[in-house]
Amino acid sequence: MAAADMHHRTAEFRQLFTKVLTQMQQFIGTANDVVILSSSGTGAMEAAVSNLTSPGDRVLVLSAGKFGERWTSVAKAFSCVPEVVSAPYGSTVSVEEVKAKLTPDIRVLFMQATETSTGVRHDVSGIAKLLKGSDTLLVVDAITGLGTTHLDTDADGIDLIIGGSQKALMVPPGLSYLAASGRAWKRMEQSKHSRYYFDLPKERKNQVKGESAYTPSVALIAAFGAALDYLEAQGGGDLPAARRLLIDSAERCAAMTRAAVQALGLKLFATASPAAAVTAVKAPAGADSTDVVKRLKSDFGAVIANGQGEMKGQLFRIAHLGYFDYMDTISLIGALEHVISAIAPSSNYELGSALAAAQRVFADSARQTQAAAR
Repeated sequence: MAAADMHHRTAEFRQLFTKVLTQMQQFIGTANDVVILSSSGTGAMEAAVSNLTSPGDRVLVLSAGKFGERWTSVAKAFSCVPEVVSAPYGSTVSVEEVKAKLTPDIRVLFMQATETSTGVRHDVSGIAKLLKGSDTLLVVDAITGLGTTHLDTDADGIDLIIGGSQKALMVPPGLSYLAASGRAWKRMEQSKHSRYYFDLPKERKNQVKGESAYTPSVALIAAFGAALDYLEAQGGGDLPAARRLLIDSAERCAAMTRAAVQALGLKLFATASPAAAVTAVKAPAGADSTDVVKRLKSDFGAVIANGQGEMKGQLFRIAHLGYFDYMDTISLIGALEHVISAIAPSSNYELGSALAAAQRVFADSARQTQAAAR
């Protein structure tokens, strides 16, 4: 990033940008055109609504947390009429509930792949099947889903999928990216919303030539390239293989963490459909999750997240995004044992019990991987 001082209207940058866009297709797992925006993931969410809808359109939102609620807010900001299928925090929405709300006049269905505020995973594939053969577009916020969840973008028929630089790709915040289907690009031609910066067809037209419509974040795009090259090396030069390894690592670390916190006598916030991107854990009885977050940082230099909004103080969230591995997970669990012992000394567990539970999950996973390789 420090060396990325190239001008964005030069052959040097075009070469970098074109390479990154091709790598992004492989990372997402799509043949669809990819667009990179200099914005947070919310910018791509706004672009999805403003480019795919018109004022007065009826849309369907799956809402089971703070980011599902954000879809509703963005839709209302662009004068859409959102129908909402909601689930309590910590739960997911069933396919049957979505089916009951689907009508022919629903123009777009907006959902998350993983609801990071609660640690829940949604059934993207199951919901995509409901939309097969209909005119309803499927838009998936996979900002924390990409790189942590096996998503089959093209086979499932996801019309627009969104990611963010600061998640599984391990780059600082400031870039969002999306891949849109042929159906989505055609729908954009019909949209009646006024757009300027977040004009996706304009960006697509420029980016296929290796440029962006406006000044891009050159340093972050260089960082994207470095991160994608790093991942590609992990897969022996095969980026799709590296993506699968990255997702398998997230799934394994999440399973280790779930087993560990339960061995500590703590309760998972999302039990029925837990995500691999993040594990949400209820605070110990009589304790505040803020204390857990602060003690991990002050005593061990470990950074985890508190609950969002009204969930602050009630739960803490442990991420498995990016290249976290066995050693990262084990060290975090070991530190968490000491913090819980200090904050909730009445907890009925022995030091080492959480580590042992995580070790058993890892050992089982390793045996399964070895058996599959034979």
